[in-house]
Amino acid sequence: MNRATLLNRFILSLQSDYEPLSLLRAKQITLNNTNLRKAAVLVLLVERVNGLNVILTQRAFHLRHHPGQISFPGGSYESGDSNLKATALRETYEEIGIVGTDISIFGSLPSLPTVSGFEIHPYLAFVSKDYSYKIDTDEVSSIFEVPINHFFHSKHFLPLPIHSKNHIHITYGTCYNEYLIWGATAQILYFIKSQLIQ
Repeated sequence: MNRATLLNRFILSLQSDYEPLSLLRAKQITLNNTNLRKAAVLVLLVERVNGLNVILTQRAFHLRHHPGQISFPGGSYESGDSNLKATALRETYEEIGIVGTDISIFGSLPSLPTVSGFEIHPYLAFVSKDYSYKIDTDEVSSIFEVPINHFFHSKHFLPLPIHSKNHIHITYGTCYNEYLIWGATAQILYFIKSQLIQ
């Protein structure tokens, strides 16, 4: 899929909600919590010869929360941020060094509650194909690109049972090369697939 096709489909799509089964655990945990912390991430898309690629990061393995997991660049809202878009841009620069002048935000997705007590606000953005990056190794282990078409095949998303507090919850995951993408990142990618591929 190229840039023009994605934009046309995104503009014409009717946004719904995230996959119900994968939302269930977060909704149960956050049901009585009205103080979810705000966070924002960037779904960065870069145009390559093979079409659009999604930029993903692998979290550093020494982190206390979600070590080694695959994620979008982003993080928690801070009082100095003018809005959540500013949060996403600031965190992206801090984590992987991509400057705001190389990023063009063109849309957003519904907010996503997580089991860790955050309400994530995803923003869609194009990034210059000549972008440069510099990893903050305190937060990020690696950065890589995945063709967006990889995520448009339903067979690439599998239900993953999560055992927690004597309950089994379902989340969705997908593999790309040696990476397992699951949790909130997979939920967002699955949502994008559902919106753009009818």
